[in-house]
Formats: sequence, C-alpha cells, structure tokens
Amino acid sequence: MGIFGNKHADRTTDATAAATVSPHLASVTGDYTIDPAHTTIGFVARHAMVTNVKGSFTELSGTLHLDGTDPAKSTASLDVTMDSIETGNADRDGHLKSSDFFKTDEFPTMTFRSTKAESLGGDDYRITGDLSILGVTKPLSIDLQFNGSAKDPFGNERVGFEGRTEILRSEWGLTWNAALETGGVLVSDKIKLNFDISAIKNA
Repeated sequence: MGIFGNKHADRTTDATAAATVSPHLASVTGDYTIDPAHTTIGFVARHAMVTNVKGSFTELSGTLHLDGTDPAKSTASLDVTMDSIETGNADRDGHLKSSDFFKTDEFPTMTFRSTKAESLGGDDYRITGDLSILGVTKPLSIDLQFNGSAKDPFGNERVGFEGRTEILRSEWGLTWNAALETGGVLVSDKIKLNFDISAIKNA
C-alpha cells in the first residue's frame, strides 16, 4: 500500500500485482494508527533559483488499514496541522502561516483521504487519494516502499513506509511569489514532498 505518488508511464496490471504482492505485507494485515513522534512529512522548495529550503510539519494524525493479501482494499487517512510548519527560521515560518501562503487561521488543516490502493510488485505500492489544502481538493498519487514490520520494546507492532512525490503548489492556490532582478522567482512552484511513515497496530 502506498500513501502519497510519483508519476509512472507504465501501470502494473492487477493480475501481475496480485502475483507479486510482498509476503512481508501479507503478515501485517490490520488497522494502524500513525505514530506522529516517528513520522515525518517533509517538503523541499527551491529558493531564489539557487538553493533548497527544507521544512516539515510536526503535528499530524492518521490511520491506515492494510490488507496484505488484497492491497486494493488498503486505505489511508491523514490530517496535518498547518500551524506546526517548521523550516528552521521563525520569520519564514510566520510568513508561511500568513495570508500569503497557508492562511492557517482560516485553513488550519491539510488532509489526505485515499480513494485507491494498488501493488506495484514486491515491496512497492501506490495509493491515490484526495489532497485538500486551502479548501482546494485535488487528486494525488504517491508511491511508497514498505520498509517492513517489527515489535518495539514496548510491545507495539509497527510498520514503516517511505516515499516521495512532487506537486505544483499553484494547483492548490498557493501562488504568492516575488520576481528576482536577475530573472526567475523567489519560490519555486514545484514542491518536493517526502514521507517517512511509522504506524502502530491497533489493539
């Protein structure tokens, strides 16, 4: 099961995917709660055309339903608190929370709700869903790799996924920018998203 997506020209057929579902995922079928303390949702934006600015959201919640024998039945739900954005610079964080960008007073939460899940073979999965930012909802597909499962020292059964994708922020109404004297703009439209997901199986 994947959670957020990359673009692929070739789609794995359902028959092929079913035949190559990872045996590792088959053993962890069940309902899970995302562990925010060990989950990172990060982003990378190009700044002034010459360097990258990285950030993440520190407050989030979500659930997974994993079906290892039939990945198409897997689902994901995620809620991110936009006011928890951190880039390592307080002034920049404040600007991102303002009306120029995320308008966190008016739109406090970013959400993702899955609509489709599929196996790409082995430990690779794709999930497609609706991503909502600033009241704008658009489809997004994310390819994730299943990193495995383990029982932690506290007796929790955990699973992990990692993945990445790219979006154009303007498609969700994030259009603020400033022109540079040398040409180009201050903030890239293309944003890279990175995901490291840890989830605990429900009792």
